[in-house]
Amino acid sequence: MSQSLVQIYTHVVFSTKQRRPFLKDRAVREKLHAYLVGICKKLESPSLIVGGVEDHVHLLCRLSKTMSVSDFIRELKRESSKWIKLESGRNEMFHWQSGYGAFSISPSHLDALNRYIAKQEEHHKTETFQDEFRRLCRKYGVDIDERYVWD
Repeated sequence: MSQSLVQIYTHVVFSTKQRRPFLKDRAVREKLHAYLVGICKKLESPSLIVGGVEDHVHLLCRLSKTMSVSDFIRELKRESSKWIKLESGRNEMFHWQSGYGAFSISPSHLDALNRYIAKQEEHHKTETFQDEFRRLCRKYGVDIDERYVWD
């Protein structure tokens, strides 16, 4: 076959360092989400939705056929961290956590995940990021070591 075809949908989740509420300002958070959409596009991994709350983000995207998951997330974090530090001088201490969650998604589950990400603010009135991440890892069959997953 002379053409490479890929359709890998990925749910990416990562938080701010120590889950600090750097993204409490809704306007800054929405601009950050839009900036992440642009980074995804630049990296040939178009996003379907980006959302989150004051201490973490969720992205649903179609992963590029030319980039590994780890390279993709490293670039997302690097570029968005630089942007947020420039956007708001008060966020010079901003950092993302070193780890992340990345889960493959069946095309048949895209609509449900899209709705879930869109309702993050409502959802996090009743569930912490840590509980959410534990639940997602159980759902996707990923074992975590609590000693290392939180930074």
